[in-house]
Amino acid sequence: MRSLITLLAVAVLASCGHSPPTHFFTLDPVKPDRAPKAATGAPVQIEIVHVPPELDRLSMVRERGSGELEIDDQNRWGGQLSDLVRQALAQDLAARLSPGSVILPDAPSPPATRTIAVDIVKFQPDASGTVALDASWTLLDSGSGKPVLRRPVHLTDAARAQTADAQATAMSRLLGDMADEIARALAGGVPAPTPRSAP
Repeated sequence: MRSLITLLAVAVLASCGHSPPTHFFTLDPVKPDRAPKAATGAPVQIEIVHVPPELDRLSMVRERGSGELEIDDQNRWGGQLSDLVRQALAQDLAARLSPGSVILPDAPSPPATRTIAVDIVKFQPDASGTVALDASWTLLDSGSGKPVLRRPVHLTDAARAQTADAQATAMSRLLGDMADEIARALAGGVPAPTPRSAP
């Protein structure tokens, strides 16, 4: 009986211990280095961001080796990663193009608004802390919904993001770099979609 009481006391004391605190992070917009560019054509809206399921979670993810991922339950995103990317990228793009060129996510959009779909393949630090963003973005015609322009994105940030806050900061910077590329393409003029042939 005495041994049982001792074991119960140890269990109660252990349960009273404090678990490590959970930290929450987001992706912040990054200010452009240059004045906004004048985009050609109708305004655009980032409609959807596809993120691989192993990354689109609340827990932050890091690579630990070939084919090995670390899921960090103590450091978490403030929402689904796909939603955070969409919001930050839209704000980055709006800051890089002339006013009215970008409709923010979920805001009412004019009928002629073109949409952008983003497909992310990789967006996390590797074992050294280098963060990579491998993705592509597609501009869709407002009328037909057909692709008008598609561009790959291959970006890295070698800031050695070994901590969660450094990871979030590096990922934010890469989204700013991606917005720079999208803004340059939209400001350079996008070819009109090929007219449909007569039946």
